[in-house]
Amino acid sequence: MHIDQWLEAIPPLLVYISVGLVIGLESLGIPLPGEIVLVSAALLASSHPALNPWLVGIVGSAGAIIGDSTGYLIGRKGGQRLFDWAGRRFPKHFGPAHVENAERIFAKRGVWAVFFGRFVAILRILCGPLAGSLHMHYWKFLAANALGGIVWAGGTTALVYSLGIVAEQWLSRFSYIALGVAILAGVVISFVIKRRMGRHQAEETGSPERARAERL
Repeated sequence: MHIDQWLEAIPPLLVYISVGLVIGLESLGIPLPGEIVLVSAALLASSHPALNPWLVGIVGSAGAIIGDSTGYLIGRKGGQRLFDWAGRRFPKHFGPAHVENAERIFAKRGVWAVFFGRFVAILRILCGPLAGSLHMHYWKFLAANALGGIVWAGGTTALVYSLGIVAEQWLSRFSYIALGVAILAGVVISFVIKRRMGRHQAEETGSPERARAERL
C-alpha cells in the first residue's frame, strides 16, 4: 500500500481522540509528547481529505484546557507532596530545580506565566498542578489557561497545516520530500522557540554560580 493510501486509511476519529487525550494528559502533569502529537495531526490534516484541521485545533485546545484545570485541582489538594512524588518518578521533568524555577516564574509573572507557560515544554506540564498548589485564583487561572490553550493549539495547528499545504503544492510530485520539508520546518521552529525561551528563563532565574557571585 502506498504511503498516501495508508495515511488516508487512518480514521479521523482516532486522530481527534489521540490529540485530545495526549494533550490532556500532558497538561494534567504527565510528561507526554503533546506538541509532537499536535504537529503530526496538523501535518496529516494537510494531506488527509477527511481530517478537519479546525477540529484538530479545537480538540487540542479542549484537551489543554481540561487537562490544566484537572491538574489545578490535583495541585490544590496534593500540593508539595505531589511534586515530591513526581520528582522521584520523573526526575528529568519534576526535579527540585525544575519546580523551583517554575515557582519563581509563577510568583513573578502570575497569570502571564499560565498563558506563556503553554508554549514551554516543562511549564506546560507543571502549569496546572503548580498554579493549584500556589492557590492561584481559579477564575484568573482558567481565563489565562483557556486563552493560552486556544492560541497554542490553534496557532500551532494553523501554522503546521499551512506549511504542509504549501509544501505539498510546491512539491506535489515529490510527496515524501514535501512531508520531510514540513516536518523539518516544524522541528527547526520548535527548536528555535524552545532555545529562546530557555535563554530567557535562565536570564530570569539566574544560575547558582551567578547568584553566589552576586552575594560575594
